[in-house]
Amino acid sequence: MATRNFRSDNQAGVHPEVLAAVAAANTAHQPSYGADEHTTRLQDVVASHFGAGAVVFPVFNGTGANVLALQAAVPRWGSVVCAAEAHLNNDESTAPEGVGGLKLVPVPADDGKLTPEAIDRHTWGWGDEHRAQPSAVTITQSTELGTVYEVDEVRAIAEYAHGKGMLLHVDGARIANAAAHLDVGLAELTTRAGVDLLSFGGTKNGLLFGDAVVVLRPDLHELVRSIPFLRLRNLQLASKMRFVSAQLVALLDGDLWLRSARRANAMATLLAERLSDVDGVRILHRVQANAVFAEIDQALVAPLQGAFDFEEWGGGGGVRWMCAFDTTEQDVADFVAELMRLSAAR
Repeated sequence: MATRNFRSDNQAGVHPEVLAAVAAANTAHQPSYGADEHTTRLQDVVASHFGAGAVVFPVFNGTGANVLALQAAVPRWGSVVCAAEAHLNNDESTAPEGVGGLKLVPVPADDGKLTPEAIDRHTWGWGDEHRAQPSAVTITQSTELGTVYEVDEVRAIAEYAHGKGMLLHVDGARIANAAAHLDVGLAELTTRAGVDLLSFGGTKNGLLFGDAVVVLRPDLHELVRSIPFLRLRNLQLASKMRFVSAQLVALLDGDLWLRSARRANAMATLLAERLSDVDGVRILHRVQANAVFAEIDQALVAPLQGAFDFEEWGGGGGVRWMCAFDTTEQDVADFVAELMRLSAAR
């Protein structure tokens, strides 16, 4: 088995700068449950990226962040519009329904991206007690198909949602990769584009563990008040929160988030470019972040997985290859060489 693989950026190790931050936080005693100096510092760092009104709530993982954010945003009789391909809809099992009590309304989306027009076909029935009331839209950035919403596309969805009295949430498990692709700051892609709530992803960008819910609008006082209680109810309150916060500070207090995302994106782009020389490989979606979706001969999938772990996607030779902050050019070269060898041997 190769030391590095292309199954998921979740399988990458921890960035050395993040590990150093955890070690540095491991001194003396600190107040628990978020009253520590690292969580206080994180609030300032997050505000520097997202605006002075942003409020951050560290959590353990991305599913926890998504469920917590949407549970805070949506009344018990409400519904959440999402792309049919969304991670929330496909990969978070019954957590949205079972833990969050959320009703998801999945909408077919080209390239995994929602549009106001697509959302509009599924948002109706306000005042009808027989229908869940559309209360929030959630988009994934970057999407589950590796594509990226442009700033104007996010803004158009926000304007639509707000016009209907709905909130806009972003599942930002890979928002760093999206910002790196667009070469924009985090606020430009969220706060300034009209996003209300963000699940900020750290685990896929080099953290040991840890993500965060960020309330971006200062006028959403009720959400800010409710999230601490919901966070505990959802088993997402870390007693030793400093070790989550210290990682997020290491990622965001500087450019580590951007450096790591740029590296992962660059390796995915390189992989797609190198694969263009391989017969029988068809790239299925635009490579805009750190994922390459392709179709290869079904007979090559298992032998290739014997050398490099990766995920089949949709069957019939459909595959997904993910790059991470620690993927190297040599990893890409070795992978392409093995695929070419297997292809030539057939």
